[in-house]
Amino acid sequence: MRSSKHPFCLRTAGLVAVLSLLAFALACGSNHGSLGSGGGGGNNNQVIAGPGPNVVTLTVDPGPANLVNPYTNGSFVSANICLPGTNTCQTVDHLLVDTGSFGLRLMSNTNGGALTLSLPQVKDSNNNPIGECIQFIDNSFLWGPVVTADVQLSNEIAHTLPVHVVGDTNFNTVPASCSSNGTGIDRDTLEQLGANGILGVGGVQYDCGSACVSGSTIPTPVYYSCPGSTCNSSFLPLTSQVQNPVALFATDNNGVILELPSVSASGAPSISGSLVFGIGTQSNNALGSASVLTLDNRLDLTTTYKGTPYPNSFVDSGSNGLFFLDSTTTGMPICTQATSFYCPSSTTNFSATNNGQNATTTTVNFSIANAQSLNGNNVAFNDLGGPQSGAFDWGLPFFMGRNVFVSIAGKTVTSQTTPFVAY
Repeated sequence: MRSSKHPFCLRTAGLVAVLSLLAFALACGSNHGSLGSGGGGGNNNQVIAGPGPNVVTLTVDPGPANLVNPYTNGSFVSANICLPGTNTCQTVDHLLVDTGSFGLRLMSNTNGGALTLSLPQVKDSNNNPIGECIQFIDNSFLWGPVVTADVQLSNEIAHTLPVHVVGDTNFNTVPASCSSNGTGIDRDTLEQLGANGILGVGGVQYDCGSACVSGSTIPTPVYYSCPGSTCNSSFLPLTSQVQNPVALFATDNNGVILELPSVSASGAPSISGSLVFGIGTQSNNALGSASVLTLDNRLDLTTTYKGTPYPNSFVDSGSNGLFFLDSTTTGMPICTQATSFYCPSSTTNFSATNNGQNATTTTVNFSIANAQSLNGNNVAFNDLGGPQSGAFDWGLPFFMGRNVFVSIAGKTVTSQTTPFVAY
């Protein structure tokens, strides 16, 4: 999936959510298909954390076993999903790790996903089930009930976490305000999503926030109250909203580190790294010499390219390439077939500077290859990119060869202002 600047977003070649959360607007998502992603540069002396109570394996591979089209540059983890307060659990694999969205979304097995547990529904004050609709720029959407689960990643547990189940054919039909706007493309299937779910570990806790709690206008489409067969848009308390599970961990709850190895220019059939929970809370998650770039209230930083600043830029593991500027500015043609990507005649090298709100700057060197010429036997690439008007979307290629820290706004990280990214 590929995203472009909006919190909670998923994207498959042009799929972007437009929901604004808590005044933050992020990127998210990642693109699945036969292409790969690219990036460049990395930490000196990078060390990837080994097994530990706050570590889960992070893998870039073709995606779920029953996915027809392989997922390119998707980073996945597995999680243990349990009925709250019980030992009735199942492991769900291939959850897309997305630093550009917030909350856990699980694909129901009724539409090809792995989730088989029947989890208790979140209900409003009138005892009506709550549904959620996430809508995208191309008017496609995700729809399904909000439920609760105990979610375990390694030894970390988020108890009674509100979770969005998508593609549940046993739940209420999609409201017209969710599905009938424009094309109304339903992404609530395994093939459309490309994963068994999304683990949104971005820089805020709640996926909608105060805008969905109260106000003069109920945000539509977001949360719905579903009495009987009809669902109506509704406010919802913070505690019932879908949330970043990391924020509910007992100790390691102030952010994450994505650690992926470098790949060669030819790509790789898979790579394996670590998703580490907490920043500065354990011996394996210290900031060390990483450069800390504080973010604005939209969780953005500024990227400067050839002297021009692009202040709406962002770091997003859910995007499967480096998406930046346009063909005229970069001098690279758009692919004739894969039109979301660049197809230069030969691999092209670039350099840009990232600038935090705290005046910290870092230089990022990266390369872009011809997307239509990448090795189709591989799914992990470090040189795939495409256009993104007016900004830089530093997608999964940026994470290859770096340990990238993503803090959660409002949480404490010693001597640092949150939210920030660091690498």
